[in-house]
Amino acid sequence: MKWKRNDKVIDEPILEYMEKVIEEELAKGYSLRVSIGTDSQKAEKGTYKFATVILIKTSEDLGGVIVGRGGLIISSTYYHGFKQTNKELVNERMVFEVGKSVEVAYELAPLLDLYEIPLEIHADINPDPNHESNKALQQAVGYILGMGYEFKVKPDAFAASNGADKFC
Repeated sequence: MKWKRNDKVIDEPILEYMEKVIEEELAKGYSLRVSIGTDSQKAEKGTYKFATVILIKTSEDLGGVIVGRGGLIISSTYYHGFKQTNKELVNERMVFEVGKSVEVAYELAPLLDLYEIPLEIHADINPDPNHESNKALQQAVGYILGMGYEFKVKPDAFAASNGADKFC
C-alpha cells in the first residue's frame, strides 16, 4: 500500500515511519491511541475506491485532567473490482473493508504493543438493521474479535466513517 500524510507520499516502510511519528509524539508528553478504518465509494461499474486510514489520536495529562491534542491521519487509497454485475454485494464489500483494516492492524500491532499504544479497528457498519451494511455486522465483528482487536461500529467508528470517508 502507498501511504500519504498531508498529501505527501511516505517513501519509507510504514513501520519505520510510524515508529518515528510515535517517538516524536511521545517526546511531547502525549498519550496515543491508534484507530484503523476503511471506507469505500462506488467509482465505476463494479469498481470501488477504497481508503484506509491510520488515525493517531493524541492527548495529554495535565495533572489529572486529560486534554485532547488533536490527531494525525495517514491514508492510503486504492481501487478494487467486484465480479457481481446485477446488484451490489454489500456484505462482501463491508467484509473487504474490515479485512483491509485488520491487515494494516496486524502489520502495526507489534510496534504498537512495544510502545503500549492501544489499537482499535473501526468498521463503517451500521448496527441498525434498517441499513444495508448491517448485513455484514456479525461476520465483521466476529472477524475483528477473532483477530484479537478492539472494535467500534457506527456512530463511534470515526476512523472509517469520517477519516477514511474523506479520502474516497
